[in-house]
This record gives sequence, C-alpha cells and structure tokens, in this order.
Amino acid sequence: MRTLKNILVTGGAGFIGSNFIHYLFEKDSNFNYRIINIDALNYAGNLMNLNDVEEKWGGKRYFFVKGDICDAVLVHDLFNKYDIDTVVHFAAESHVDRSILGPGDFIKTNVMGTYTLLDAARNYWKISDSSMETGVLFHHISTDEVYGSLGETGYFTETTPYDPRSPYSATKAASDHLVMAYNHTYRLPVTISNCSNNYGPYQFPEKLIPLMILNILEGKPLPVYGDGKNIRDWIYVEDHCRAIVDILIRGERGCKYNIGGENEWENINLLYLLIDITAKKAGIDPVAVKNTITYVCDRPGHDRRYAIDSSQIKKELGWKPLVDFQTGLEKTVEWYLCNLDWINSIRNGEYRKWIAKNYTERETVI
Repeated sequence: MRTLKNILVTGGAGFIGSNFIHYLFEKDSNFNYRIINIDALNYAGNLMNLNDVEEKWGGKRYFFVKGDICDAVLVHDLFNKYDIDTVVHFAAESHVDRSILGPGDFIKTNVMGTYTLLDAARNYWKISDSSMETGVLFHHISTDEVYGSLGETGYFTETTPYDPRSPYSATKAASDHLVMAYNHTYRLPVTISNCSNNYGPYQFPEKLIPLMILNILEGKPLPVYGDGKNIRDWIYVEDHCRAIVDILIRGERGCKYNIGGENEWENINLLYLLIDITAKKAGIDPVAVKNTITYVCDRPGHDRRYAIDSSQIKKELGWKPLVDFQTGLEKTVEWYLCNLDWINSIRNGEYRKWIAKNYTERETVI
C-alpha cells in the first residue's frame, strides 16, 4: 500500500480532474498530502470548479499552476519545487468532434504532453532496477475508445487489442503505448486506467448529457446522431475517482485497469430518461420536449458500441460502481439547475477575460 505525499494532477480544472480533487479533499479518509494542479485553462478548464478548494486549502495543501504540460522547463520545475512523488495525468483534449475538425491540438497535448510528463518523471525520480520499489507512481487516465467498436455482444478487457477510430482515440492510444514503453524501457512505475463515459457535475456543456440538459431547459432542439442507437457504458464521475484512488494506493505497477459503470444505454433511450428527469425537476412538459428531438447526420467513424469488463479491478482492488444511473442522473440534473451561473460564466466570456487578467503561464513556480 502506497503513501501519497505530493500529487501532481494534470488537467485538474477540467471535468474529471476537478471532481477527482474534490473527492480527495472531501471523501478520502487518508488525506494528509499536497495536491499540485497544473492546467492550461483552455476552453474546458474552469477554476470556478475549484473555488471552494482554493478558499480552504490554497497555499497549504492545494497549489494551482496555470501552464502547458508540453512546457518541459515548467514541468521539470514543478517536480523540483514540490518534490512530486505521484502523477495523475488527466490533461487531454477529449472531444471526438473537435478531433475530427482539428487533430493537431490532440496530437500536441495527448501525445507530446504525455511524453513531456513521462520524461520529467523519469529524470526526477532517477528510476533504476534497484529503485523500482520506491513510492513513486505515474498514473495515466485513458479511455475505452482506444479499443475501437464492439458488435452487439462482448466487452472490452485489459487485453483487448487497440483499434482506435478517431483522431482523439488514436492520440489516447499513442499516449497509452508511451506510458507502457517508459515502464518497460526505463522501469518507470506506471499504471493506466481505461474508463467508460463519465457524467456528473462540472462537465463542459458540449458533451452529451449537459448539452441535452441545457437544451431542454432552454427549449432548443435535441440533436441526435444517426439513428440514436449507438451504445455507451456510463459511469458517475465519483465512482471513477474512487477507482483511481484505489489504483494509486494498491494498484499493481505496470498494469492497466478497465473502469466501467456496467450500465449500457442507447443514446436515444438515455435521452428519453434524461428528458423525463429534467422536465420533472424543471416543471416542463416532457411530451413537448420529446417532440424537439432531431436526428442529424452521423459523425464520421462513429463507433457503434462500447462496453467495459471491470472484473479485474473488482477482483484485485475490491472496487465496484456504487451510484446507479437513475440516481446519478438526478444528481447531475440537480447540479446544473443549481449552477446556472457556472454555465453563464462560460457562455458570456467573462470567465475567459478574468483568467487572462489574473493568470499568466508559469505563475507561482518560477
């Protein structure tokens, strides 16, 4: 069992990263370490996600640095200044549609950024065969999309061959391979987790569930790709964060773990359920909302089905998802209903102006 001291969280102002930081501070009973959060604060990174953490722990056990993980000097300085012993690497460009329109940013962040972090960890930790049992660890957050598409049956396991179908999933597959290469070549202690679709608070509103919630509230059309029968496995973000902590503490080095919600839904059926929940909470007629569903041209290379086999992490670490889908969706809808200011700050550009005025690259490090 590992003891955590100084955790470098990359992309900690994003959706899953900020939920992870909240989980550590609020629900990890062993919390007695420092968290250093580096985030470039691009369109999906939002410091409002962590206002309460900053107010309570800023400068004591929580430190934020605005910066690019591709900046090798900055990353090296972070390892030295904070004596990093654990990396939890969330930072990534992650939206498939954006990767189709402009794959360059995905190659830069997901591949080159991961390389920069791995090399900084290798150089700072000075890994050798004799030091493999030290307490350092590089944990890489990946996706089930690296495995490609499933038919009507079957599940992705940790040994499923990679078959990425989009620029996004191809860059995540490349970063997974880099992580394992550093383990085999340089003996860097690593773990990887490949997770299914997350949902919950703080998710950027271009993704399916928050987009549909907001369109329902605003009376806008609800666009559905193709025939709406693409299937995804959904997991509540807190269950994912709990799995990551289990891997950090007790995961076997050099191993990868699939994390899934065991919760497959066709997109159209998910939308029907989401309409019912949102309409009830907002006092809207669900029938009228369902009439706004609009089927649109499918995106290129749209994978038909993803489904995760989580038996390895369940057997080895005793983890399992705890939040059922109905409860998780209700909590998610309630969060968006109660945090419309968060949405408006993203839409009106005021948050971007505030970041530009108050933060510069490498601040608080050099």
